[in-house]
Amino acid sequence: MSKTVTDELINANLRYAQDFTDPGMNARPVRKVAIVACMDARLDLHAALGLDLGDCHTIRNAGGVVTDDIIRSLTISQRALGTSSVVLIHHTNCGLQELTEDFRQQLEHEVGQKPSWAVESFTDLDQDVRQSMARVRTSPFLLHTDDVRGFVFDVTTGLLREIDPSATPGR
Repeated sequence: MSKTVTDELINANLRYAQDFTDPGMNARPVRKVAIVACMDARLDLHAALGLDLGDCHTIRNAGGVVTDDIIRSLTISQRALGTSSVVLIHHTNCGLQELTEDFRQQLEHEVGQKPSWAVESFTDLDQDVRQSMARVRTSPFLLHTDDVRGFVFDVTTGLLREIDPSATPGR
């Protein structure tokens, strides 16, 4: 039986654990920030933002879009673990820009059941960041909605570009 990627990860963990020492921190982020970002493997958020272990909560999904489950995680992050700032990060060349809601129909055809979730695909990156900011700012479950900022990470330069939440789409 050949080794799988998971086997390789387990072996890497064994090497990691040999030199591991308990950092003595709790689950409350030192910088009191929660970052919502895409799951894209090209985004090394800690390196890109100068973060250390324990600085933030990192919540990731396909597209970095604010879904009900993101709101659930942010609510727990704020109400139980003390975060007060939210940073939203989408990125250039995102795979969700290539998908449509037809993906759900394709899945239904293939497996015989339509997913209960939306794909949340988008064509306008900036507008989707604005929509995500609005979803956070209007959630009744979140205590802190004043410091919510959205960005687009350029996967070719590594730079963040801040999105104006009040800009008119398409202009």
